[in-house]
Amino acid sequence: MTAEAPAEPPEPDTPRAPEAGRLRVSARATARLVRRAVVSARRRAVGLNDLWRHSLQFRVTISTLALSSAVVFVLGMVLQNQITERLLDTKRHAAIEQTQNLADTAARELVGVGGESADALHTRLENALKKISTTSASPAGSTAGTFEPVLASAAPDQSDKDTVFAGPFNSVPVGLRQFVEGNHLARSEHTVDTGSGPTTYLIVGTPLNSVATPLQLYLLFPLTSEQNTVSTVQNTLLVGGLVLLILLAGITNLVVRQVVRPVREAAAAAEQFAGGDLDQRLAAVGEDDLAKLAVSYNGMAASIQGQIRQLEEFGGLQRRFTSDVSHELRTPLTTVRMAADVLHASREQFPAGLARSTELLVDELDRFEALLGDLLEISRLDAGVEELSAELIDVRPIATRAVEQVRVIAGTAGSTVELVLPEQDAAAEVDARRVERILRNLLANAVDHSEGKPVVLTVGVNETAVAITVRDHGVGLRAGEADLVFNRFWRADPSRNRRTGGTGLGLAISQEDARLHGGALEAWGEPGYGACFRLLLPRRQDVPVVAAESPLPLPPRDHVPPVPVLPAVLEVQPAPEAILADSGADREEVGR
Repeated sequence: MTAEAPAEPPEPDTPRAPEAGRLRVSARATARLVRRAVVSARRRAVGLNDLWRHSLQFRVTISTLALSSAVVFVLGMVLQNQITERLLDTKRHAAIEQTQNLADTAARELVGVGGESADALHTRLENALKKISTTSASPAGSTAGTFEPVLASAAPDQSDKDTVFAGPFNSVPVGLRQFVEGNHLARSEHTVDTGSGPTTYLIVGTPLNSVATPLQLYLLFPLTSEQNTVSTVQNTLLVGGLVLLILLAGITNLVVRQVVRPVREAAAAAEQFAGGDLDQRLAAVGEDDLAKLAVSYNGMAASIQGQIRQLEEFGGLQRRFTSDVSHELRTPLTTVRMAADVLHASREQFPAGLARSTELLVDELDRFEALLGDLLEISRLDAGVEELSAELIDVRPIATRAVEQVRVIAGTAGSTVELVLPEQDAAAEVDARRVERILRNLLANAVDHSEGKPVVLTVGVNETAVAITVRDHGVGLRAGEADLVFNRFWRADPSRNRRTGGTGLGLAISQEDARLHGGALEAWGEPGYGACFRLLLPRRQDVPVVAAESPLPLPPRDHVPPVPVLPAVLEVQPAPEAILADSGADREEVGR
């Protein structure tokens, strides 16, 4: 015997690879279509949600349409049930009446039935059915429509096999047979599969009591015409309901638009009024509620316009008065300054008291000139006539110059000024004079309130902004004072003496200079933990700056929030030495 060689594996079917590739491409295309459908559905849902939240007209129309749909649905169901019940009641009464009439006819035809064989009885039942059919075919015989008669001879305890019948006896339900065989008139709606489809019958059965043998008559009335009538009513109600809903939606939309349109016009007019168009008014047409709303709005707008114009005139008069007074005071101030300089130059020839008065006069004139300069500067800022002379310049030299200018004042106050500069370039489009003035004011203010502790000026830079912070560790700021420090002539502690001879307008002018640059000047402070002022400037004037993107945080990084002290449960009496040591330590918090 020779062993058979193993069969070689079949070669791969080469056409399958392109088919697999096509299947993968088709699957990917189907996945893309599904994703697009999902994205489109989400967008539509978001659009409808936005429309629901922003459009009163859409909300009212949809709400009315939903409520109307519920009402129409309930009314349609009620009408359908009423019509169906009326049709069936009419059919039932007519069928019962016709069954009773035909029962008499069948009884007359079956008189003397009894004792026959099954075949003879079936023949007599067939003849009786023909008579019943002939009677129902006459014009006066059919009152409930067409029917199929059934005659059966069955006793209550008799099986179906022994029952002799004529007609479609199997279409009669068993429950109905039991009632009729129990000598009762009964009816039932029953669906029968006739081969061409299910047909619903109204079946009425009655016993034939006038014969000796138990006989039953069943009439099967098809409900096809009634079902067609009910279907027609359903279609009519459905189409009528849809048409009614469409008409209600259109009418609601028109009515709501008549109400919403004036409200939208009022909202648009209010936006334009808030944007500066003080002459914007509403058209008052008619004498209805909307017209009264327009009249009230126009009266309110006129009143507000008058008050705004009055405030503008008052503000203009105030600014003009400040500017005029500042200018007018310069001439007598120059004369007084010349006389004071002459007196100050000859103070060595005066007695000691008079010489000291001359020095005080010169100091107060210096402060008076600074106050006039600040008043003129802030009046120009209020009038909006100041222009920013911005140029691309490194901010670090500006900070260095500002620190050098206040070192003498800081040394007199017993404080030191530390400067922290970044290594990378801090170039920005700024007005060097204004930025230097801001830093000088912040440093002088920090020295005034540092209580002899160091003052730190830090410069930070990132891609979009330059931040400069001035940090002191003095008395700090109480809650709510961080916004008040920029008010004109505001002082937290009026009894506190200034070391720098400030005018009370430095921080207000600094804040206006920061806004002129498109930046911001903010303050932070806590009692006993010092204060920190942050100047935030954009590196380019066409790029807005955001406080959240500042390179230096506020509050500063070196600030550690105080830990709340829980009340002690047990009181511990201090030692007598501690009482004596603390009795002379009076701590006084002095606000800015």
